[in-house]
Amino acid sequence: MTETTADQSRRLGAKGARTRQRILDAAEAVFVEYGYHDASIVKITETAGVAQGTFYIYFPGKHELFAELVDDLNRRVRRAMAQASDAHRTRLAAERAGFAAYFGFVGEHPGLYRIMRQAEFVAPEQLRRHYDRIVSGYSSRLAAAMDTGEIPRGDPELMAWSLMGLGEMVGMRWVLWQQHEAVPDTVLAGTGEIIARILGVPEPPVPD
Repeated sequence: MTETTADQSRRLGAKGARTRQRILDAAEAVFVEYGYHDASIVKITETAGVAQGTFYIYFPGKHELFAELVDDLNRRVRRAMAQASDAHRTRLAAERAGFAAYFGFVGEHPGLYRIMRQAEFVAPEQLRRHYDRIVSGYSSRLAAAMDTGEIPRGDPELMAWSLMGLGEMVGMRWVLWQQHEAVPDTVLAGTGEIIARILGVPEPPVPD
């Protein structure tokens, strides 16, 4: 049985959980700067400010650390999106808030893209799980909105993949490549219009 992050936190205690997260944060920076093959455990432990012996308390090796980093980034971006979208009552408003949160996360963690590109070759199972987890949440929320009649009937999985692709490409073009901390307001507004079209609902009128 695979140990969950919550299980690990309980086993390690608060101090151990902080050390483990510090190693993950350092790994994110090192893998982004050097790439998986040129990154070393020495560079990661130096960046994290921990001894190499400490590293092996938490991770068996570099590959396992990389795989966990993919899962860690996935948990964090999904949490950021869920916290933003859960504050809204309509599906359209929730989606737009979730997209804004995703773009904000990318602005703070531009390495997300490079890590996921490397995962295609280094940890393909984690990459697939990264996308599947995002789509799973999307699909269930979209299906629920269809059941209540809030949005028209359709294929919630296909719609979820479409929305995810939209967010990833817009984030890459206007956050990562442009080195913005946030998507420009005009792009965010235009993205909201496209989301409404994908959902099949009218855009709410702009107040005077």
